[in-house]
Amino acid sequence: MPTSSVPGALRKWFVVHFWADILFALPLFVAPQAVLSLVGWQQVDPITARLVAAALFGIGIESLLGRNADAESFRTMLNLKVIWSATASVGIAWSIAEGAHGRPPFAWLVLGIFVVFHLLWVYWRLRMRQDAA
Repeated sequence: MPTSSVPGALRKWFVVHFWADILFALPLFVAPQAVLSLVGWQQVDPITARLVAAALFGIGIESLLGRNADAESFRTMLNLKVIWSATASVGIAWSIAEGAHGRPPFAWLVLGIFVVFHLLWVYWRLRMRQDAA
């Protein structure tokens, strides 16, 4: 595969990622107290919740905007996604281990989503590295 070539499946995953981020970020940004209380959060800091929503908006929207980029841009975007999903996964797992918010099932679901996306992004980043060689 030439270095400028990006697999169509990866481009599609970027669109899926856009929708996943936006569908989670929008309600979190608009109504953090209502959303997080509904899913078991015992305390809600709206500034922190909206900051997380902003990160999701930024990464998700860039996924959509960058879906037609060249391979080098994809490698850069994948680096960001690998770092974000890894640190988010560790942070969520650590918080669950500490008993945050009574360990609501939604926290486990969010952890699972981040872990799945992390594995997906690592797979594609490794594949993009091999394809460039």
